[in-house]
Order: sequence, then C-alpha cells, then structure tokens
Amino acid sequence: MRIDNSTFERVEEFKYLGTTLTNQKSIAEEIKSRLWPGNACYHTVQNLLSSRLLYKNLKIKIYRNIILPVVLYGFENWSMILREERKLRVYENIVLRRIFGLRRDEVTGEWRRLHNEELNDLYLSPNIVLVIKSRRMRWAGHVARMGEERGCIGSWWGNRREGVHWGELGVDGWIILEWISRRWDVGIWNGLG
Repeated sequence: MRIDNSTFERVEEFKYLGTTLTNQKSIAEEIKSRLWPGNACYHTVQNLLSSRLLYKNLKIKIYRNIILPVVLYGFENWSMILREERKLRVYENIVLRRIFGLRRDEVTGEWRRLHNEELNDLYLSPNIVLVIKSRRMRWAGHVARMGEERGCIGSWWGNRREGVHWGELGVDGWIILEWISRRWDVGIWNGLG
C-alpha cells in the first residue's frame, strides 16, 4: 500500500501500543502475551498474597489494582471465545487460591485446595470475564457517544451508507453499536450487557 511517498507492506500481525493486532479473529496469542507479564507481577507479590499478616480484603485490593490491570491491558479489542475465557478464569483462580489459602476438610481433617465454587463464594467481586465484558460495553458506549464528526465511529463502524460493517468487532456476533443503540432505545442499558 502506498500513501504519499511511503510504502507499507501487508503483514499478518503487528504490535501497536503494547497490543499485538492480527488479521485473524483469534486473540489467543494476545491473551498469552498478556498473561506473561501478569505472571511476572503475580510472582513479585506472591509473598504478600500468601502472608498471614495481611487481611484478605487488602490482598484482593493488591490483585485488583496491581495484577489485574497488567493482565487486562488493551482488552477492549479482545473478541474472546470460551477457550480464552477459561484461560483467564484459570489464571484468576490460581491467584485467588494464593490469596485465600488452604481449607481444612471437615471430614478428614486434612488441608486441601479450595474448589472453584468456594473461590467464587469467597471472592465477592465480579470475575475477570465479567470485568472484561462490562468494561468493553462501557468503552463501546464511550465510542458511540463520541459522534460521527470525531472520526472514531467511522473507522470503527465502517461505511453506513454502503452497508459495510466490521462484524468481527461485535459482541457475541452482533455489531456493538447496533446492540447499544437498541438497548438505549428500550431504556434497559445496565453496562453489563
């Protein structure tokens, strides 16, 4: 592609502002590349997370304010399938098991790991997948409120008059802006979708 006097080659993927963008619909490599610095951050604070001197709510704040932003950097363009959601949930459960520690079994008296259901009951905040979905909807609403004169919707949405839309950027197979406008029209927008 040529623009003015510059030539740009077509590539399969490139890194932009720390996020790897590809021409495929799969986001698995991007999630893997975000989990790597998340693991580095987790291993840096794992002694704090397993300490008996800190309260559990302080450990959860460390997770939500230090580790989670590292993992979720650039998540607005993630189009996840169930496999990627499962990877993120497994990662979150590893961190939560470190925070909440072991539990003594009432029957045998032995120490055991917490089950996923027990982690969900103890961790009262929304899980990582719900955080991603709600923040993506908030971001999409922000873009929708910008208006067409700002140019953001035109590049994100496509050409409305010719009916060319970027369906890959939708949520659950629907164009995000169409979905938001329908939800706003009926007045049941709640930010979570």
